Amino acid sequence: MSLIYQYSPLLPGKLIKRYKRFLADIKLATGEIITAHCPNTGPMTGNCTPGSLVQVSKNNNPKRKLAYTWEMIAVNSAWVGVNTAMPNRVIKLALEQKLFPELASRYSNVRSEVPYGKDKKSRVDFLLTGEDTQLPIYLEVKSVTLSTDNVALFPDTVTLRGQKHLKELTALVNEAKPVMLYFINRSDCNVFAPSDRCDPLYGELLREAVIQGVEVLPCRFEITPPGIRYLGLADFLLHEPD
Repeated sequence: MSLIYQYSPLLPGKLIKRYKRFLADIKLATGEIITAHCPNTGPMTGNCTPGSLVQVSKNNNPKRKLAYTWEMIAVNSAWVGVNTAMPNRVIKLALEQKLFPELASRYSNVRSEVPYGKDKKSRVDFLLTGEDTQLPIYLEVKSVTLSTDNVALFPDTVTLRGQKHLKELTALVNEAKPVMLYFINRSDCNVFAPSDRCDPLYGELLREAVIQGVEVLPCRFEITPPGIRYLGLADFLLHEPD
């Protein structure tokens, strides 16, 4: 399958260290040492080992505090996406191209960041609508980078925001079709499961959401310096393997 998203030319380097959550010191292949923005607020367990190969993008906007953005890191045999803003960009392109057969026939319009919920204070990543006879699809996207034995796991820490999203999606089952899409940000995982060790309540909420009718799409992506390619669905386990 062709690339969904193509990067502007990236710069290779090696990670020196990640610190203060949003900063990473990187030695470029040219020998220059730069500080890049790390667009990932989580612990990045297993994905920030010093000395690992990385790729960064550069933005020449003089108003930016940091010109470089850390995009991906090499872990074992795969590149892992670091930029948590990227999944929503890619999913929007994929939805517009109707790359997900599970959803393709069920919508004709795609809207982003749509207010929903009782107080309209939450925003769903995507609202998909079609004919009047079709239920609207509320689709939330989560980036998955944690892996154990080639099983992709989410979340990598306790996520109150993620718990809230599951509750809100579950509340929609009688009036819409809620979908939780897990963007598996690495190509070396064929299975997805909730990370009960990192957030047991999230695992419970996900299992309850499935029982109530929330659809789960664990989508595998290959991340490479040229771009991002969709690989299809991973197998979905309701519990983290022992």
